[in-house]
Amino acid sequence: MVDFSFKISATDKAARRGRVTTAHGTFETPAFMATATAATVKAMQPESVRAAGAELAICNTYHLMLRPGAERVAELGGLHQFMNWPGPIVTDSGGYQVMSLADLREISEQGVTFRSHLDGSKYELTPERSMQIQYWLDSNITMCFDECTPHPATHEEAALSMRMSMRWAQRCKDAFQPRPGYALFGINQGSIYPDLREESANALKTIGFDGYAVGGLAVGEGQDEMFRMLHATVPHLPADKPRYLMGVGKPDDIVGAVMHGIDMFDCVIPTRSGRTGQAFTRRGTVNMRNARHISDPRPIDELCACPACSHHSRAYIHHLFRAEEMLGPMLLTWHNIQYYQDLMHDIRRAIEEKSLEKFAADFATDQAKDDIPERDRMEITLE
Repeated sequence: MVDFSFKISATDKAARRGRVTTAHGTFETPAFMATATAATVKAMQPESVRAAGAELAICNTYHLMLRPGAERVAELGGLHQFMNWPGPIVTDSGGYQVMSLADLREISEQGVTFRSHLDGSKYELTPERSMQIQYWLDSNITMCFDECTPHPATHEEAALSMRMSMRWAQRCKDAFQPRPGYALFGINQGSIYPDLREESANALKTIGFDGYAVGGLAVGEGQDEMFRMLHATVPHLPADKPRYLMGVGKPDDIVGAVMHGIDMFDCVIPTRSGRTGQAFTRRGTVNMRNARHISDPRPIDELCACPACSHHSRAYIHHLFRAEEMLGPMLLTWHNIQYYQDLMHDIRRAIEEKSLEKFAADFATDQAKDDIPERDRMEITLE
């Protein structure tokens, strides 16, 4: 068995290029995870997700404990076998979903009691229970169970929430069952208050974790505030451990966060957007339901190698969505996953070449370009 490790091979100012090794293989960083909340990436087969370039998947403790049950997943060989994903897997602790989805929540020092959003059944989730569930799921990277501080929050509210999460973090560390190639990540909290973010970072370092996540951002505070918090937080996290910004995000969020020293990302945006008709391209986002695509023979993105771009026109993708054919969301989800993985590949190469600032500037310029075909642009000008 191999040990869990993080090796940095190149840096460009705060940005890092690295590789994480787990019991189920490696993944390159900066990395964007494939979101497999309920042990599946919606509208995709596992082999298609891997073909798009994803090396790391993230599943969710809350959803899997409710259905089909962590014990059942364990009986069936763990998540890797259950969902046919041989590579590394991260599991979110379930804290965010308890706060956002569950009914009749009661939070105490012990943990959270709640009723399932599926059938109203009563559950209790504690730091110890979360560690046990993630162990049964056979997650390579287990996340601490924390309270997701609501936004906005006063300094006092954020401090009370963060300090309880730090006490829970110690309980998670005590309950975690170490194995070669497996890791436990602590989660930094503190809302939008730099002093609380620093206090949280110091508490987590005292406990000692294999990696460090930044939680409680991308919850409505805006990109500038998010970057300000990363600027205040990341320098206080260990330089030799992977850093994970939870729930982020849009492509420009990712580019900026990498420049602040973040190594790992996850978000539902590429898959959710794929199901609703929004495509990410090198010229910005495109709504494939828009009528201007009805006769457009171009691919969604000329530089993309996914099946949607290699074999189909915008007109066809538009038709699929207008006809409510399931192939539309399937193709567009693949495209968006491919786009995100291509973006991470380009970011890693830019760090290796120490050209990340130029890459970020060019990226911003390209994203602002007009995606309207030349013939339509001429018609708009004539009008």
